[in-house]
Amino acid sequence: METRRIIPGSGPHAGASGLLCALVVTGRALVAFALAALCLIPVARAEEAPHRHGLAMHGEPALPPGFAHLPYANPAAPKGGALRLGLAGSFDSLNTMAIKGNAPQAMVPYIVQPLMMRSADEPFTLYGLLAETVAVPPDRRFVEFRLNPAARFSDGRPVTSADVLFSWDLFTTRGRPNYRTNKTKVAKVETPDSRTIRFTFHSAGDQELPLILAMMPVLAAHATDPEKFENMGFTPFLGSGPYLIDEVDPGTRVSLKRRQDYWAKDLPVHRGLYNFDTISLEFFRDSNTLFEAFKTGLLDLRIETDPTKWREGYAIPAVEDGRILRETVPIRAPKGMTGFIFNTRRPVFADRRIREGLFHLFDFEWLNRNLFAGIYRRTGSFFDESELSFRSGPVDTREAAILGTALETLPPDIRDGSWRPPVMDGSGRDRQVMRKAVERLNEAGYAIREGRMVQRETGQPLTFEIMVTTREKERIALAFADTLKQVGIFPTIRLVDSSQYWSRVRQFQFDMIIEGYVVGASPGQEQGNRWSSRAAETPGTLNWAGVRSPDIDRVIASLLAARSREDFVASVRALDRLLVAGHYVLPLYHVSDRWVARWKHISRPATTAAYDFLHDSFWLTPNH
Repeated sequence: METRRIIPGSGPHAGASGLLCALVVTGRALVAFALAALCLIPVARAEEAPHRHGLAMHGEPALPPGFAHLPYANPAAPKGGALRLGLAGSFDSLNTMAIKGNAPQAMVPYIVQPLMMRSADEPFTLYGLLAETVAVPPDRRFVEFRLNPAARFSDGRPVTSADVLFSWDLFTTRGRPNYRTNKTKVAKVETPDSRTIRFTFHSAGDQELPLILAMMPVLAAHATDPEKFENMGFTPFLGSGPYLIDEVDPGTRVSLKRRQDYWAKDLPVHRGLYNFDTISLEFFRDSNTLFEAFKTGLLDLRIETDPTKWREGYAIPAVEDGRILRETVPIRAPKGMTGFIFNTRRPVFADRRIREGLFHLFDFEWLNRNLFAGIYRRTGSFFDESELSFRSGPVDTREAAILGTALETLPPDIRDGSWRPPVMDGSGRDRQVMRKAVERLNEAGYAIREGRMVQRETGQPLTFEIMVTTREKERIALAFADTLKQVGIFPTIRLVDSSQYWSRVRQFQFDMIIEGYVVGASPGQEQGNRWSSRAAETPGTLNWAGVRSPDIDRVIASLLAARSREDFVASVRALDRLLVAGHYVLPLYHVSDRWVARWKHISRPATTAAYDFLHDSFWLTPNH
């Protein structure tokens, strides 16, 4: 007989009848009928929404049912060989889903897989993986997944709805804060059979929540101990993915081995992907050592982020004779934001005028000319070089309605989209711009006395610590500090190892850090994790700046509820304006394209993904 488990929420139906509905219904039909009569929670039926092969946040999936493969994959790519990748830093865990530990991105999706897989060619579209199909009604009041009957864990046991439910329960009680936030939005979870699971929401209208649940990794209930989940160390999960963990050298190396019996190797979403027999992730504490390892052939592929290295560091024989290929790969996604992040929980940065004053003391023009040969562009938006940026134009009627009374608080140049970061003359001593900085600091109660910027009332110096974890970031911080010293501000720059760094960052134990926010073409729930008042109070979130703003909370809610692309774009632009006006991040710079260097024996498809750079579609060149 069919088994159904219902987890009641905290809404109006979660009374005595809700408890009866939480029972597992088994046995005789008479018992099932009696319990059904007592249940007051209406169970939505699958007929209300047809099952489909894909799910888009707005509009329709670009690929039709039965598509052959993803556009950026080569289905004829040969299998075999090894891919050796290098990363900066270290790691002390393999569990990326728990708050504790600093883990490499090796588990998902190589070992543990989600229900559906994102297409890097579409702004926000998912196609079936563990879930063969998905059903969502127009108002998005629920999402139902039907699992692929062929889905298997690496021990041969099938992936069932009980595994999905187990993972949901585990992540929402012991996982990262974003999972726990999602739990508050779900009224009940049903598993009517071994292949079907439905999440019904407290309220309709959240366009992204079905996709967030679709990207939830699925663990094997029979092989995962919830009590050990947060302290697994280097013990890998049993997963359903294309690879197994082969070797782990703690803090230094993780080696993956491709499964020959992988159940999804011929699915359209995986055809032409995961071609290497082994993938090794090598960790280097020093970025120069990492670069030397690539140049000498110990690593196969490198995404370059240092313009000095890109411009000067590749003048080596392997490049000149064609053994190393260098490419500039265009990426259509917004360029995101990297910058000095102010921790506004600290009294020194609680006043927006102080943050704005420091904003005028970063000499991008000098830094770009002297350290980077003018290769960078200054970032001036959290969604730069896209239609989502507020710099695309002035506030229109749609965006004004979303901003509400917050519109009146915005400076004119942010309202009309003409705002740009301060421009210095590149001398490192632009007195005109520095004068504006001092004016802002004076407004906040500071003045220069005996060569120090101090509070006028207490005489307390304006000082803070910039915590960094790489030499490159240290160099940027030192350049910033040189300008700050000219107005009597003397910050401390502290270089710490990556484990200590991320431990402190997760607990918001810092004054200022240099970090970045990667942005996709369809920003969504992650914006709440970065900027909401709730996230500001929750360790482990990415609200490093400690932003607490009812206006920003409201705009994020509008973004998630947007039913049309037009409403969505207006909501993102409104969020962008509020974040820039708040001066929570001092923007650094970006490049429009991705710099990639690879040894010639690593081949890639002729077509690259529009919104990301994926080495999962690469393969070993034949005869190497």
